[in-house]
Amino acid sequence: MSIFLCFLLLFPLSLFFLKNLLRSKGKLPPGPRGLPIIGNLHQLGRFLHKSLHKISHEYGPVMLLHFGVVPVIIVSSKEGAEEVLKTHDLETCSRPKTVGTGMFTYNFKDIGFAPYGENWREMRKIGVSELFSQKKLKAFRYIREDESQVLFNKVLKCAKETKPSSVDLRKVIFSFTASIICRLSFGQNFHECDFVDMEKVEELVLESETNLGSVAMADFFPAGWIVDRISGQHARLTKAFGKLTIFFEHVIADHLKPQPEDHSDIISVMLDMINKPTKPGSFKVTDDHLKGIMSDVFLAGVNAGSITMIWTMTELARHPRVMKKVQEEIRAILGSNKEKITEEDLEKVEYLKLVVQETFRLHPPAPLLLPRLTMSDIKIQDYDIPKNTMIQINTYTIGRDPKNWTKPDEFIPERFVDNPIEYKGQHYELLPFGAGRRVCPGMATGMAIVELCLLNLLYFFDWSLPEGMTVEDIDMEEDGAFVIAKKEALVLVPTLHCW
Repeated sequence: MSIFLCFLLLFPLSLFFLKNLLRSKGKLPPGPRGLPIIGNLHQLGRFLHKSLHKISHEYGPVMLLHFGVVPVIIVSSKEGAEEVLKTHDLETCSRPKTVGTGMFTYNFKDIGFAPYGENWREMRKIGVSELFSQKKLKAFRYIREDESQVLFNKVLKCAKETKPSSVDLRKVIFSFTASIICRLSFGQNFHECDFVDMEKVEELVLESETNLGSVAMADFFPAGWIVDRISGQHARLTKAFGKLTIFFEHVIADHLKPQPEDHSDIISVMLDMINKPTKPGSFKVTDDHLKGIMSDVFLAGVNAGSITMIWTMTELARHPRVMKKVQEEIRAILGSNKEKITEEDLEKVEYLKLVVQETFRLHPPAPLLLPRLTMSDIKIQDYDIPKNTMIQINTYTIGRDPKNWTKPDEFIPERFVDNPIEYKGQHYELLPFGAGRRVCPGMATGMAIVELCLLNLLYFFDWSLPEGMTVEDIDMEEDGAFVIAKKEALVLVPTLHCW
């Protein structure tokens, strides 16, 4: 009854805001008719990208929906995405503010969700120079290769048993990715850390990411915060955020102790900036900036990379022809006497790269790119888009557009042979990392981690389904909020390859 009374309170306010939003002049995009107060929220299902994909079949590649009283433009075509991310990149490179993103980024003191402005420019500059530069990529190669050996030993232990035991690849790959990201970014070796349980770290990442992308009434309705308090949504967000903050504070405190590895990680750099005097009026790095960038790296870096590897191994398990082809190519090129995979090997395995690109097409880590916010009136595909309008680009739909892809629902890595399309943000048919000013700064690092892991798994081991299981039994159900993962664990049986 109390929630019902809250909606009665919101009703006149919502009508007022909706009336003013609809006064926009010009040619607005088409879209489904909404209801008072809630707009089109009742037409959206569990997975927003799939709901919008379905609606776009009726209303086209540029649509206008209302999430509560908030107008949202959905772009679902290569051409529309190019106009947003290239033609109007500067005018659309800000971010809308939501309750979840504001909380988990320490009031937008990060790179990924910060609105366009001085804070974002300075934080991106720090991130690019101190964490994601080519110099850092090369310098930290040894960390990625060290963790690849740990991964190999874990899988080898299962493969060497008298009856090879199955491996939960989600746990193995998550541990691999989290260990690399935290060593690269935080100077923290979790294998030697007494306060970290990798099972708990995985829970923390998933819980934080879920709450980060959760729906808060305050995001869509005036005075919606009242409903969030009554429904318990605010309490859930606060609890998850508190756990993440405690973890970061442990990492920072432990980081201040003497470290076994000597390299300049992001925490060292930013602590120096925090303690360094600045001139009046100049940009000042704070503790919240440090935690904001830690949040970006920890949640996006760990989760997105792990998810891509798991989807790739899932598709290979479902397509034995592709699995056989990629392993034959890898082993033919690298030979039969390698004891350790190095990053130099990544440049030699072309078909593996095509497999990863095809995984990005069918399973983009973020099917909806992080939303953009227009900073001026613009036109997209001849439609008028007013200032302060949220734009969402549906890469899930773009990756399945039959105008761009033959047999779009099938997993066919060969489609990229002699095809200039790639994932780096210059081709708008494939946008796993976004494009323009807000392209993911960790793209090169992420790809090195993904390819190195897959190369180790596919070179040294043959993979089969557990006894009694067939390809048709592999569950493809999704889960997640911003980042969409495979819901059920991927369990496969490794066998050490015999040359």
